[in-house]
Amino acid sequence: MELLHSGLKLRQLQVFREVLRVGSTRRAATAIGISQPAISQHLKQLEATLGLALFERSANRITPSREAWELLRSVDAALTSLDRLEASVVEIKSEDKPRVAIAASAVFGFITLPKVVGAIRAKTSSSVRSMSGSDEQVREYILTGQADLGISRLPLDPRLFDWAPIATARNVCIFHPEHRFSARSHIVAEDLIGEAIIDIDPQFSTHQMNINALRFGGVEPDIVIEYDANGHEVGFVSAGLGVSITNEIVAREYAAFKVESRPFEPSALYHYVAVWQKGRVFSNVLGASLEALVPAFASDGGA
Repeated sequence: MELLHSGLKLRQLQVFREVLRVGSTRRAATAIGISQPAISQHLKQLEATLGLALFERSANRITPSREAWELLRSVDAALTSLDRLEASVVEIKSEDKPRVAIAASAVFGFITLPKVVGAIRAKTSSSVRSMSGSDEQVREYILTGQADLGISRLPLDPRLFDWAPIATARNVCIFHPEHRFSARSHIVAEDLIGEAIIDIDPQFSTHQMNINALRFGGVEPDIVIEYDANGHEVGFVSAGLGVSITNEIVAREYAAFKVESRPFEPSALYHYVAVWQKGRVFSNVLGASLEALVPAFASDGGA
């Protein structure tokens, strides 16, 4: 099988990846099920096609070059995508149970996604693949076809995506139940003065609002722990190591943890949506999956 007009052959790339994986042409030949001379021939053809010396050869040994290791990343990604494509075709043709892939922040695996999966399973015979990542990664999963549906926040590019609203949220402060904040009806930025803060990475808007509000007032916040994804903070908060700012949709996932929450100002308004690739034609399974997402994010948690 030739790939596009490059002259690259699929078998050459498969052989190349396996040789680097197992460390020798002999073991690669055994793994793939062809002869060792055939392995060597595929590698030479690949080098000729690319115009790159991918291996240093001495006696009966070959050693991958720096270029080979750099190329491996792209080859592995391409072959993994082809593997997924093959699996998708088999699934489409098969009479077995279909599968739906849903991408979302890992934090939604605590409460909301289990409810979504339960609803999908109650309506269909589908299995579900749960994929986690940031909003940016969720969008990438959708665009590359790795995920059928995603949970993300607006804004989104309407040229690339379609979506349906599922929830809105404002900021809240989460803290240990024995913290002094438990006696308050709401928390403001000034209340964080002198508090140990468990803070999200500076690239996030939540950080900008609460940390910059303190700095604007001339106070340097006491950040004791910095985390880079929603869900990582709750363990530290429940251990009494500090307080943290998130939004109420995320905080709802922490019902099983020893934390409380109160509205926090300054706040932003977050719009959560179910998202899919622009123009995607929905199967019955995808339709049922979308229908399961909306009530799961309702204010009562879909109970």
